[in-house]
Amino acid sequence: MKKTIIYIGVILVIFLGACAVLFNFNKKDDSKDLETVRLAEVAHSIFYAPMYVAIEEGYFEDVGIDIELSLANGADKVSAAVLAGDADVGFAGSEATIYVYNGGEKDYLKTFARLTQKDGSFIVAREDIKDFTLDDLVGKTIIGGRAGGMPEMTLEWALTDAGIDPKNDVNIDTSVAFSAMSSAFIGGTGDFVALFEPNALQLEQEGYGYVVASLGELGGVVPYTAFFARDSYLNENEELIENFVKAIQKGIDFVHNSSDKEVAEAIIDQFPDTSLDDLTKIVERYRSIDAWPDNTEFSEEEFDHLQDIMINAKELDSKVPFSDLIYEK
Repeated sequence: MKKTIIYIGVILVIFLGACAVLFNFNKKDDSKDLETVRLAEVAHSIFYAPMYVAIEEGYFEDVGIDIELSLANGADKVSAAVLAGDADVGFAGSEATIYVYNGGEKDYLKTFARLTQKDGSFIVAREDIKDFTLDDLVGKTIIGGRAGGMPEMTLEWALTDAGIDPKNDVNIDTSVAFSAMSSAFIGGTGDFVALFEPNALQLEQEGYGYVVASLGELGGVVPYTAFFARDSYLNENEELIENFVKAIQKGIDFVHNSSDKEVAEAIIDQFPDTSLDDLTKIVERYRSIDAWPDNTEFSEEEFDHLQDIMINAKELDSKVPFSDLIYEK
């Protein structure tokens, strides 16, 4: 009887061992299959919700990509990171690719997908101005961001379009670093400030200001923030880039097909210091200005409008060819 029990025990151990081996053989080793893409972002904002959805919902992993996200704080710093080899892909305004192209870089940057189609900043005033118009900025100081950056150039274009001289009729303060704009306004600098979310909502809630306008609505449709990489990297990683775009498209689709709260829930881990209620309000605010496109592609007309904005700001002398700066497989 004792020998029988031992024999059964041995058989059971062998059986369980075989099952374990079979389970491990069939188990997918995600870490070994994923290819790392070092992605440098211009800012960390709810404005970029579709990208964070793609990260949090596992859309990148689904196509074999592991995103290593880093914050570069400024389009100029993003492009510098890509050019220096510290990042594979940059995420910033498409104007960055134009500056690099005009700088004579041989292996220059090309845009391969867009994420947003309008400026994501809001004009915040110290007082609650009813029926605000851009005329309310005349004779005032507004913290506008870095000179040559898209928020500041979009502001200048909107003022010019409204018949206001941005150089003489308004004082646009470009001396404040992007990351310090909110605190500078709280500290007493300027009558207005152009802020991305969640900073604009935080200022409202803390009683320091009031959102009175959207620069996105004033500036029109442009490839505002997009993904770009060196031409050589794009050519050497065609399948990887194709899969990257697929993941971003799924993130865009999720945002358009989900409620504001569902989007907020999907990205809340990216913004641990922001409540679900505030995230939901901000997603609603960006949706209301049609900030997110239906797909990752953009037209030559939209790219031309971007260059019109740059020419108006005296940051570009003449337009560069659309075909030179847009990656097409």
